[in-house]
Amino acid sequence: MSEKSIFSRLRGKRPRPRIVGAWLLCFGWMLLAACRADEPAGLSDTDAASLLRIERTDSFARVDVLDAWNAGKVLQTYVLVPRSRPLPESLPAGQLLRTPLHRAVVFSSVHASLLYDLGCQRQILGLCDAAHVRRSEITDDLAAGKLADLGSSMHPDAERIAAARPDALLVSPFENSGHGPLEPLGVPLVECADYMERSALGRAEWMRFFGLLFGCEERADSLLRAVRSSYDSLRTAAADVAERPTLLCDLKQGSTWYVPGGESYLGRLYADAGAHYLFADQTVSGSAALSPEAVFARASQADFWLVKYGAQRDLTYAQLAADDALYRQFGPWQRRRIYGCNTYAVPYYEEAPFHPDLLLRDLIRIFHPALLPGHRLRYFTPLQGDEAR
Repeated sequence: MSEKSIFSRLRGKRPRPRIVGAWLLCFGWMLLAACRADEPAGLSDTDAASLLRIERTDSFARVDVLDAWNAGKVLQTYVLVPRSRPLPESLPAGQLLRTPLHRAVVFSSVHASLLYDLGCQRQILGLCDAAHVRRSEITDDLAAGKLADLGSSMHPDAERIAAARPDALLVSPFENSGHGPLEPLGVPLVECADYMERSALGRAEWMRFFGLLFGCEERADSLLRAVRSSYDSLRTAAADVAERPTLLCDLKQGSTWYVPGGESYLGRLYADAGAHYLFADQTVSGSAALSPEAVFARASQADFWLVKYGAQRDLTYAQLAADDALYRQFGPWQRRRIYGCNTYAVPYYEEAPFHPDLLLRDLIRIFHPALLPGHRLRYFTPLQGDEAR
């Protein structure tokens, strides 16, 4: 029996000042006390996250990370027991983690940045892909030796990681792929599947899991409430727009053009911003691989084109045309309706995943400027370079 079910029955019913009423109230509290300590006390507030389930008891929390590629299956189960408490005699099956984590290795600057937001940066032992970090506090700590640079996330320095004796590795799962040299180390692997969530707020809700892992639940809950409130207000403002401009995203890579799937958190975020995303019918939660010809056939006359890239110099229309002559045949190139996000210059990947309201604000300003006339773009800016007309 859960506390939630008991309180839902008691809520709004005021006991009468009689012996029977007092006895019933006592009986209710006796039932509460009789609930087994190892019985889940109810799901946490992860109503938007589809790949995360959290159950709490008085002595531990159980977290299921669901398999994004196999519906209904669990990728990994974690049993979180506070360090301040002895291990319960009976625990459910799963990877045991003593919390808060003290010496974590983080494989993505996305999650490292969230931990900095939550004030848990001193619980990070090291970081992979350090060269891609753009958040100044993280780069300063790397330079000062407060964070170890542990190599590429695709080819991590397993020997250095083992020598550092971390208590957990925060990694990202991929379809039909393990974690290679990390698995024999015997260090718990925390599968961070948040990037496969199908909504922006669903991904943001994963900060609750990080709050549990690092002992900062209240800060995580407070941040999530602020993000959710801001996002909902912006989404409501864009919900009733009279016209939804058509949208194309990203660039081709070799002979393939990867576009966000319509079921991805980005695909849904574009809809929340009041755009008609031209590839919303690609019903995948990751990226869809298309041919450049297929993209051109559908999106050659898109109203807007959003491009993410990482370079020391900002992308221009001239450079885009020089990279591939096909680009200049798109309507947004000809009408100068391309907006670029230089991830080398702005902390897009450090901020946007867990602060989707900041990205949503940019997109609404681009698609419907009258709704946010005073907003200064944070990530995306208009491409420059008229000499290539």
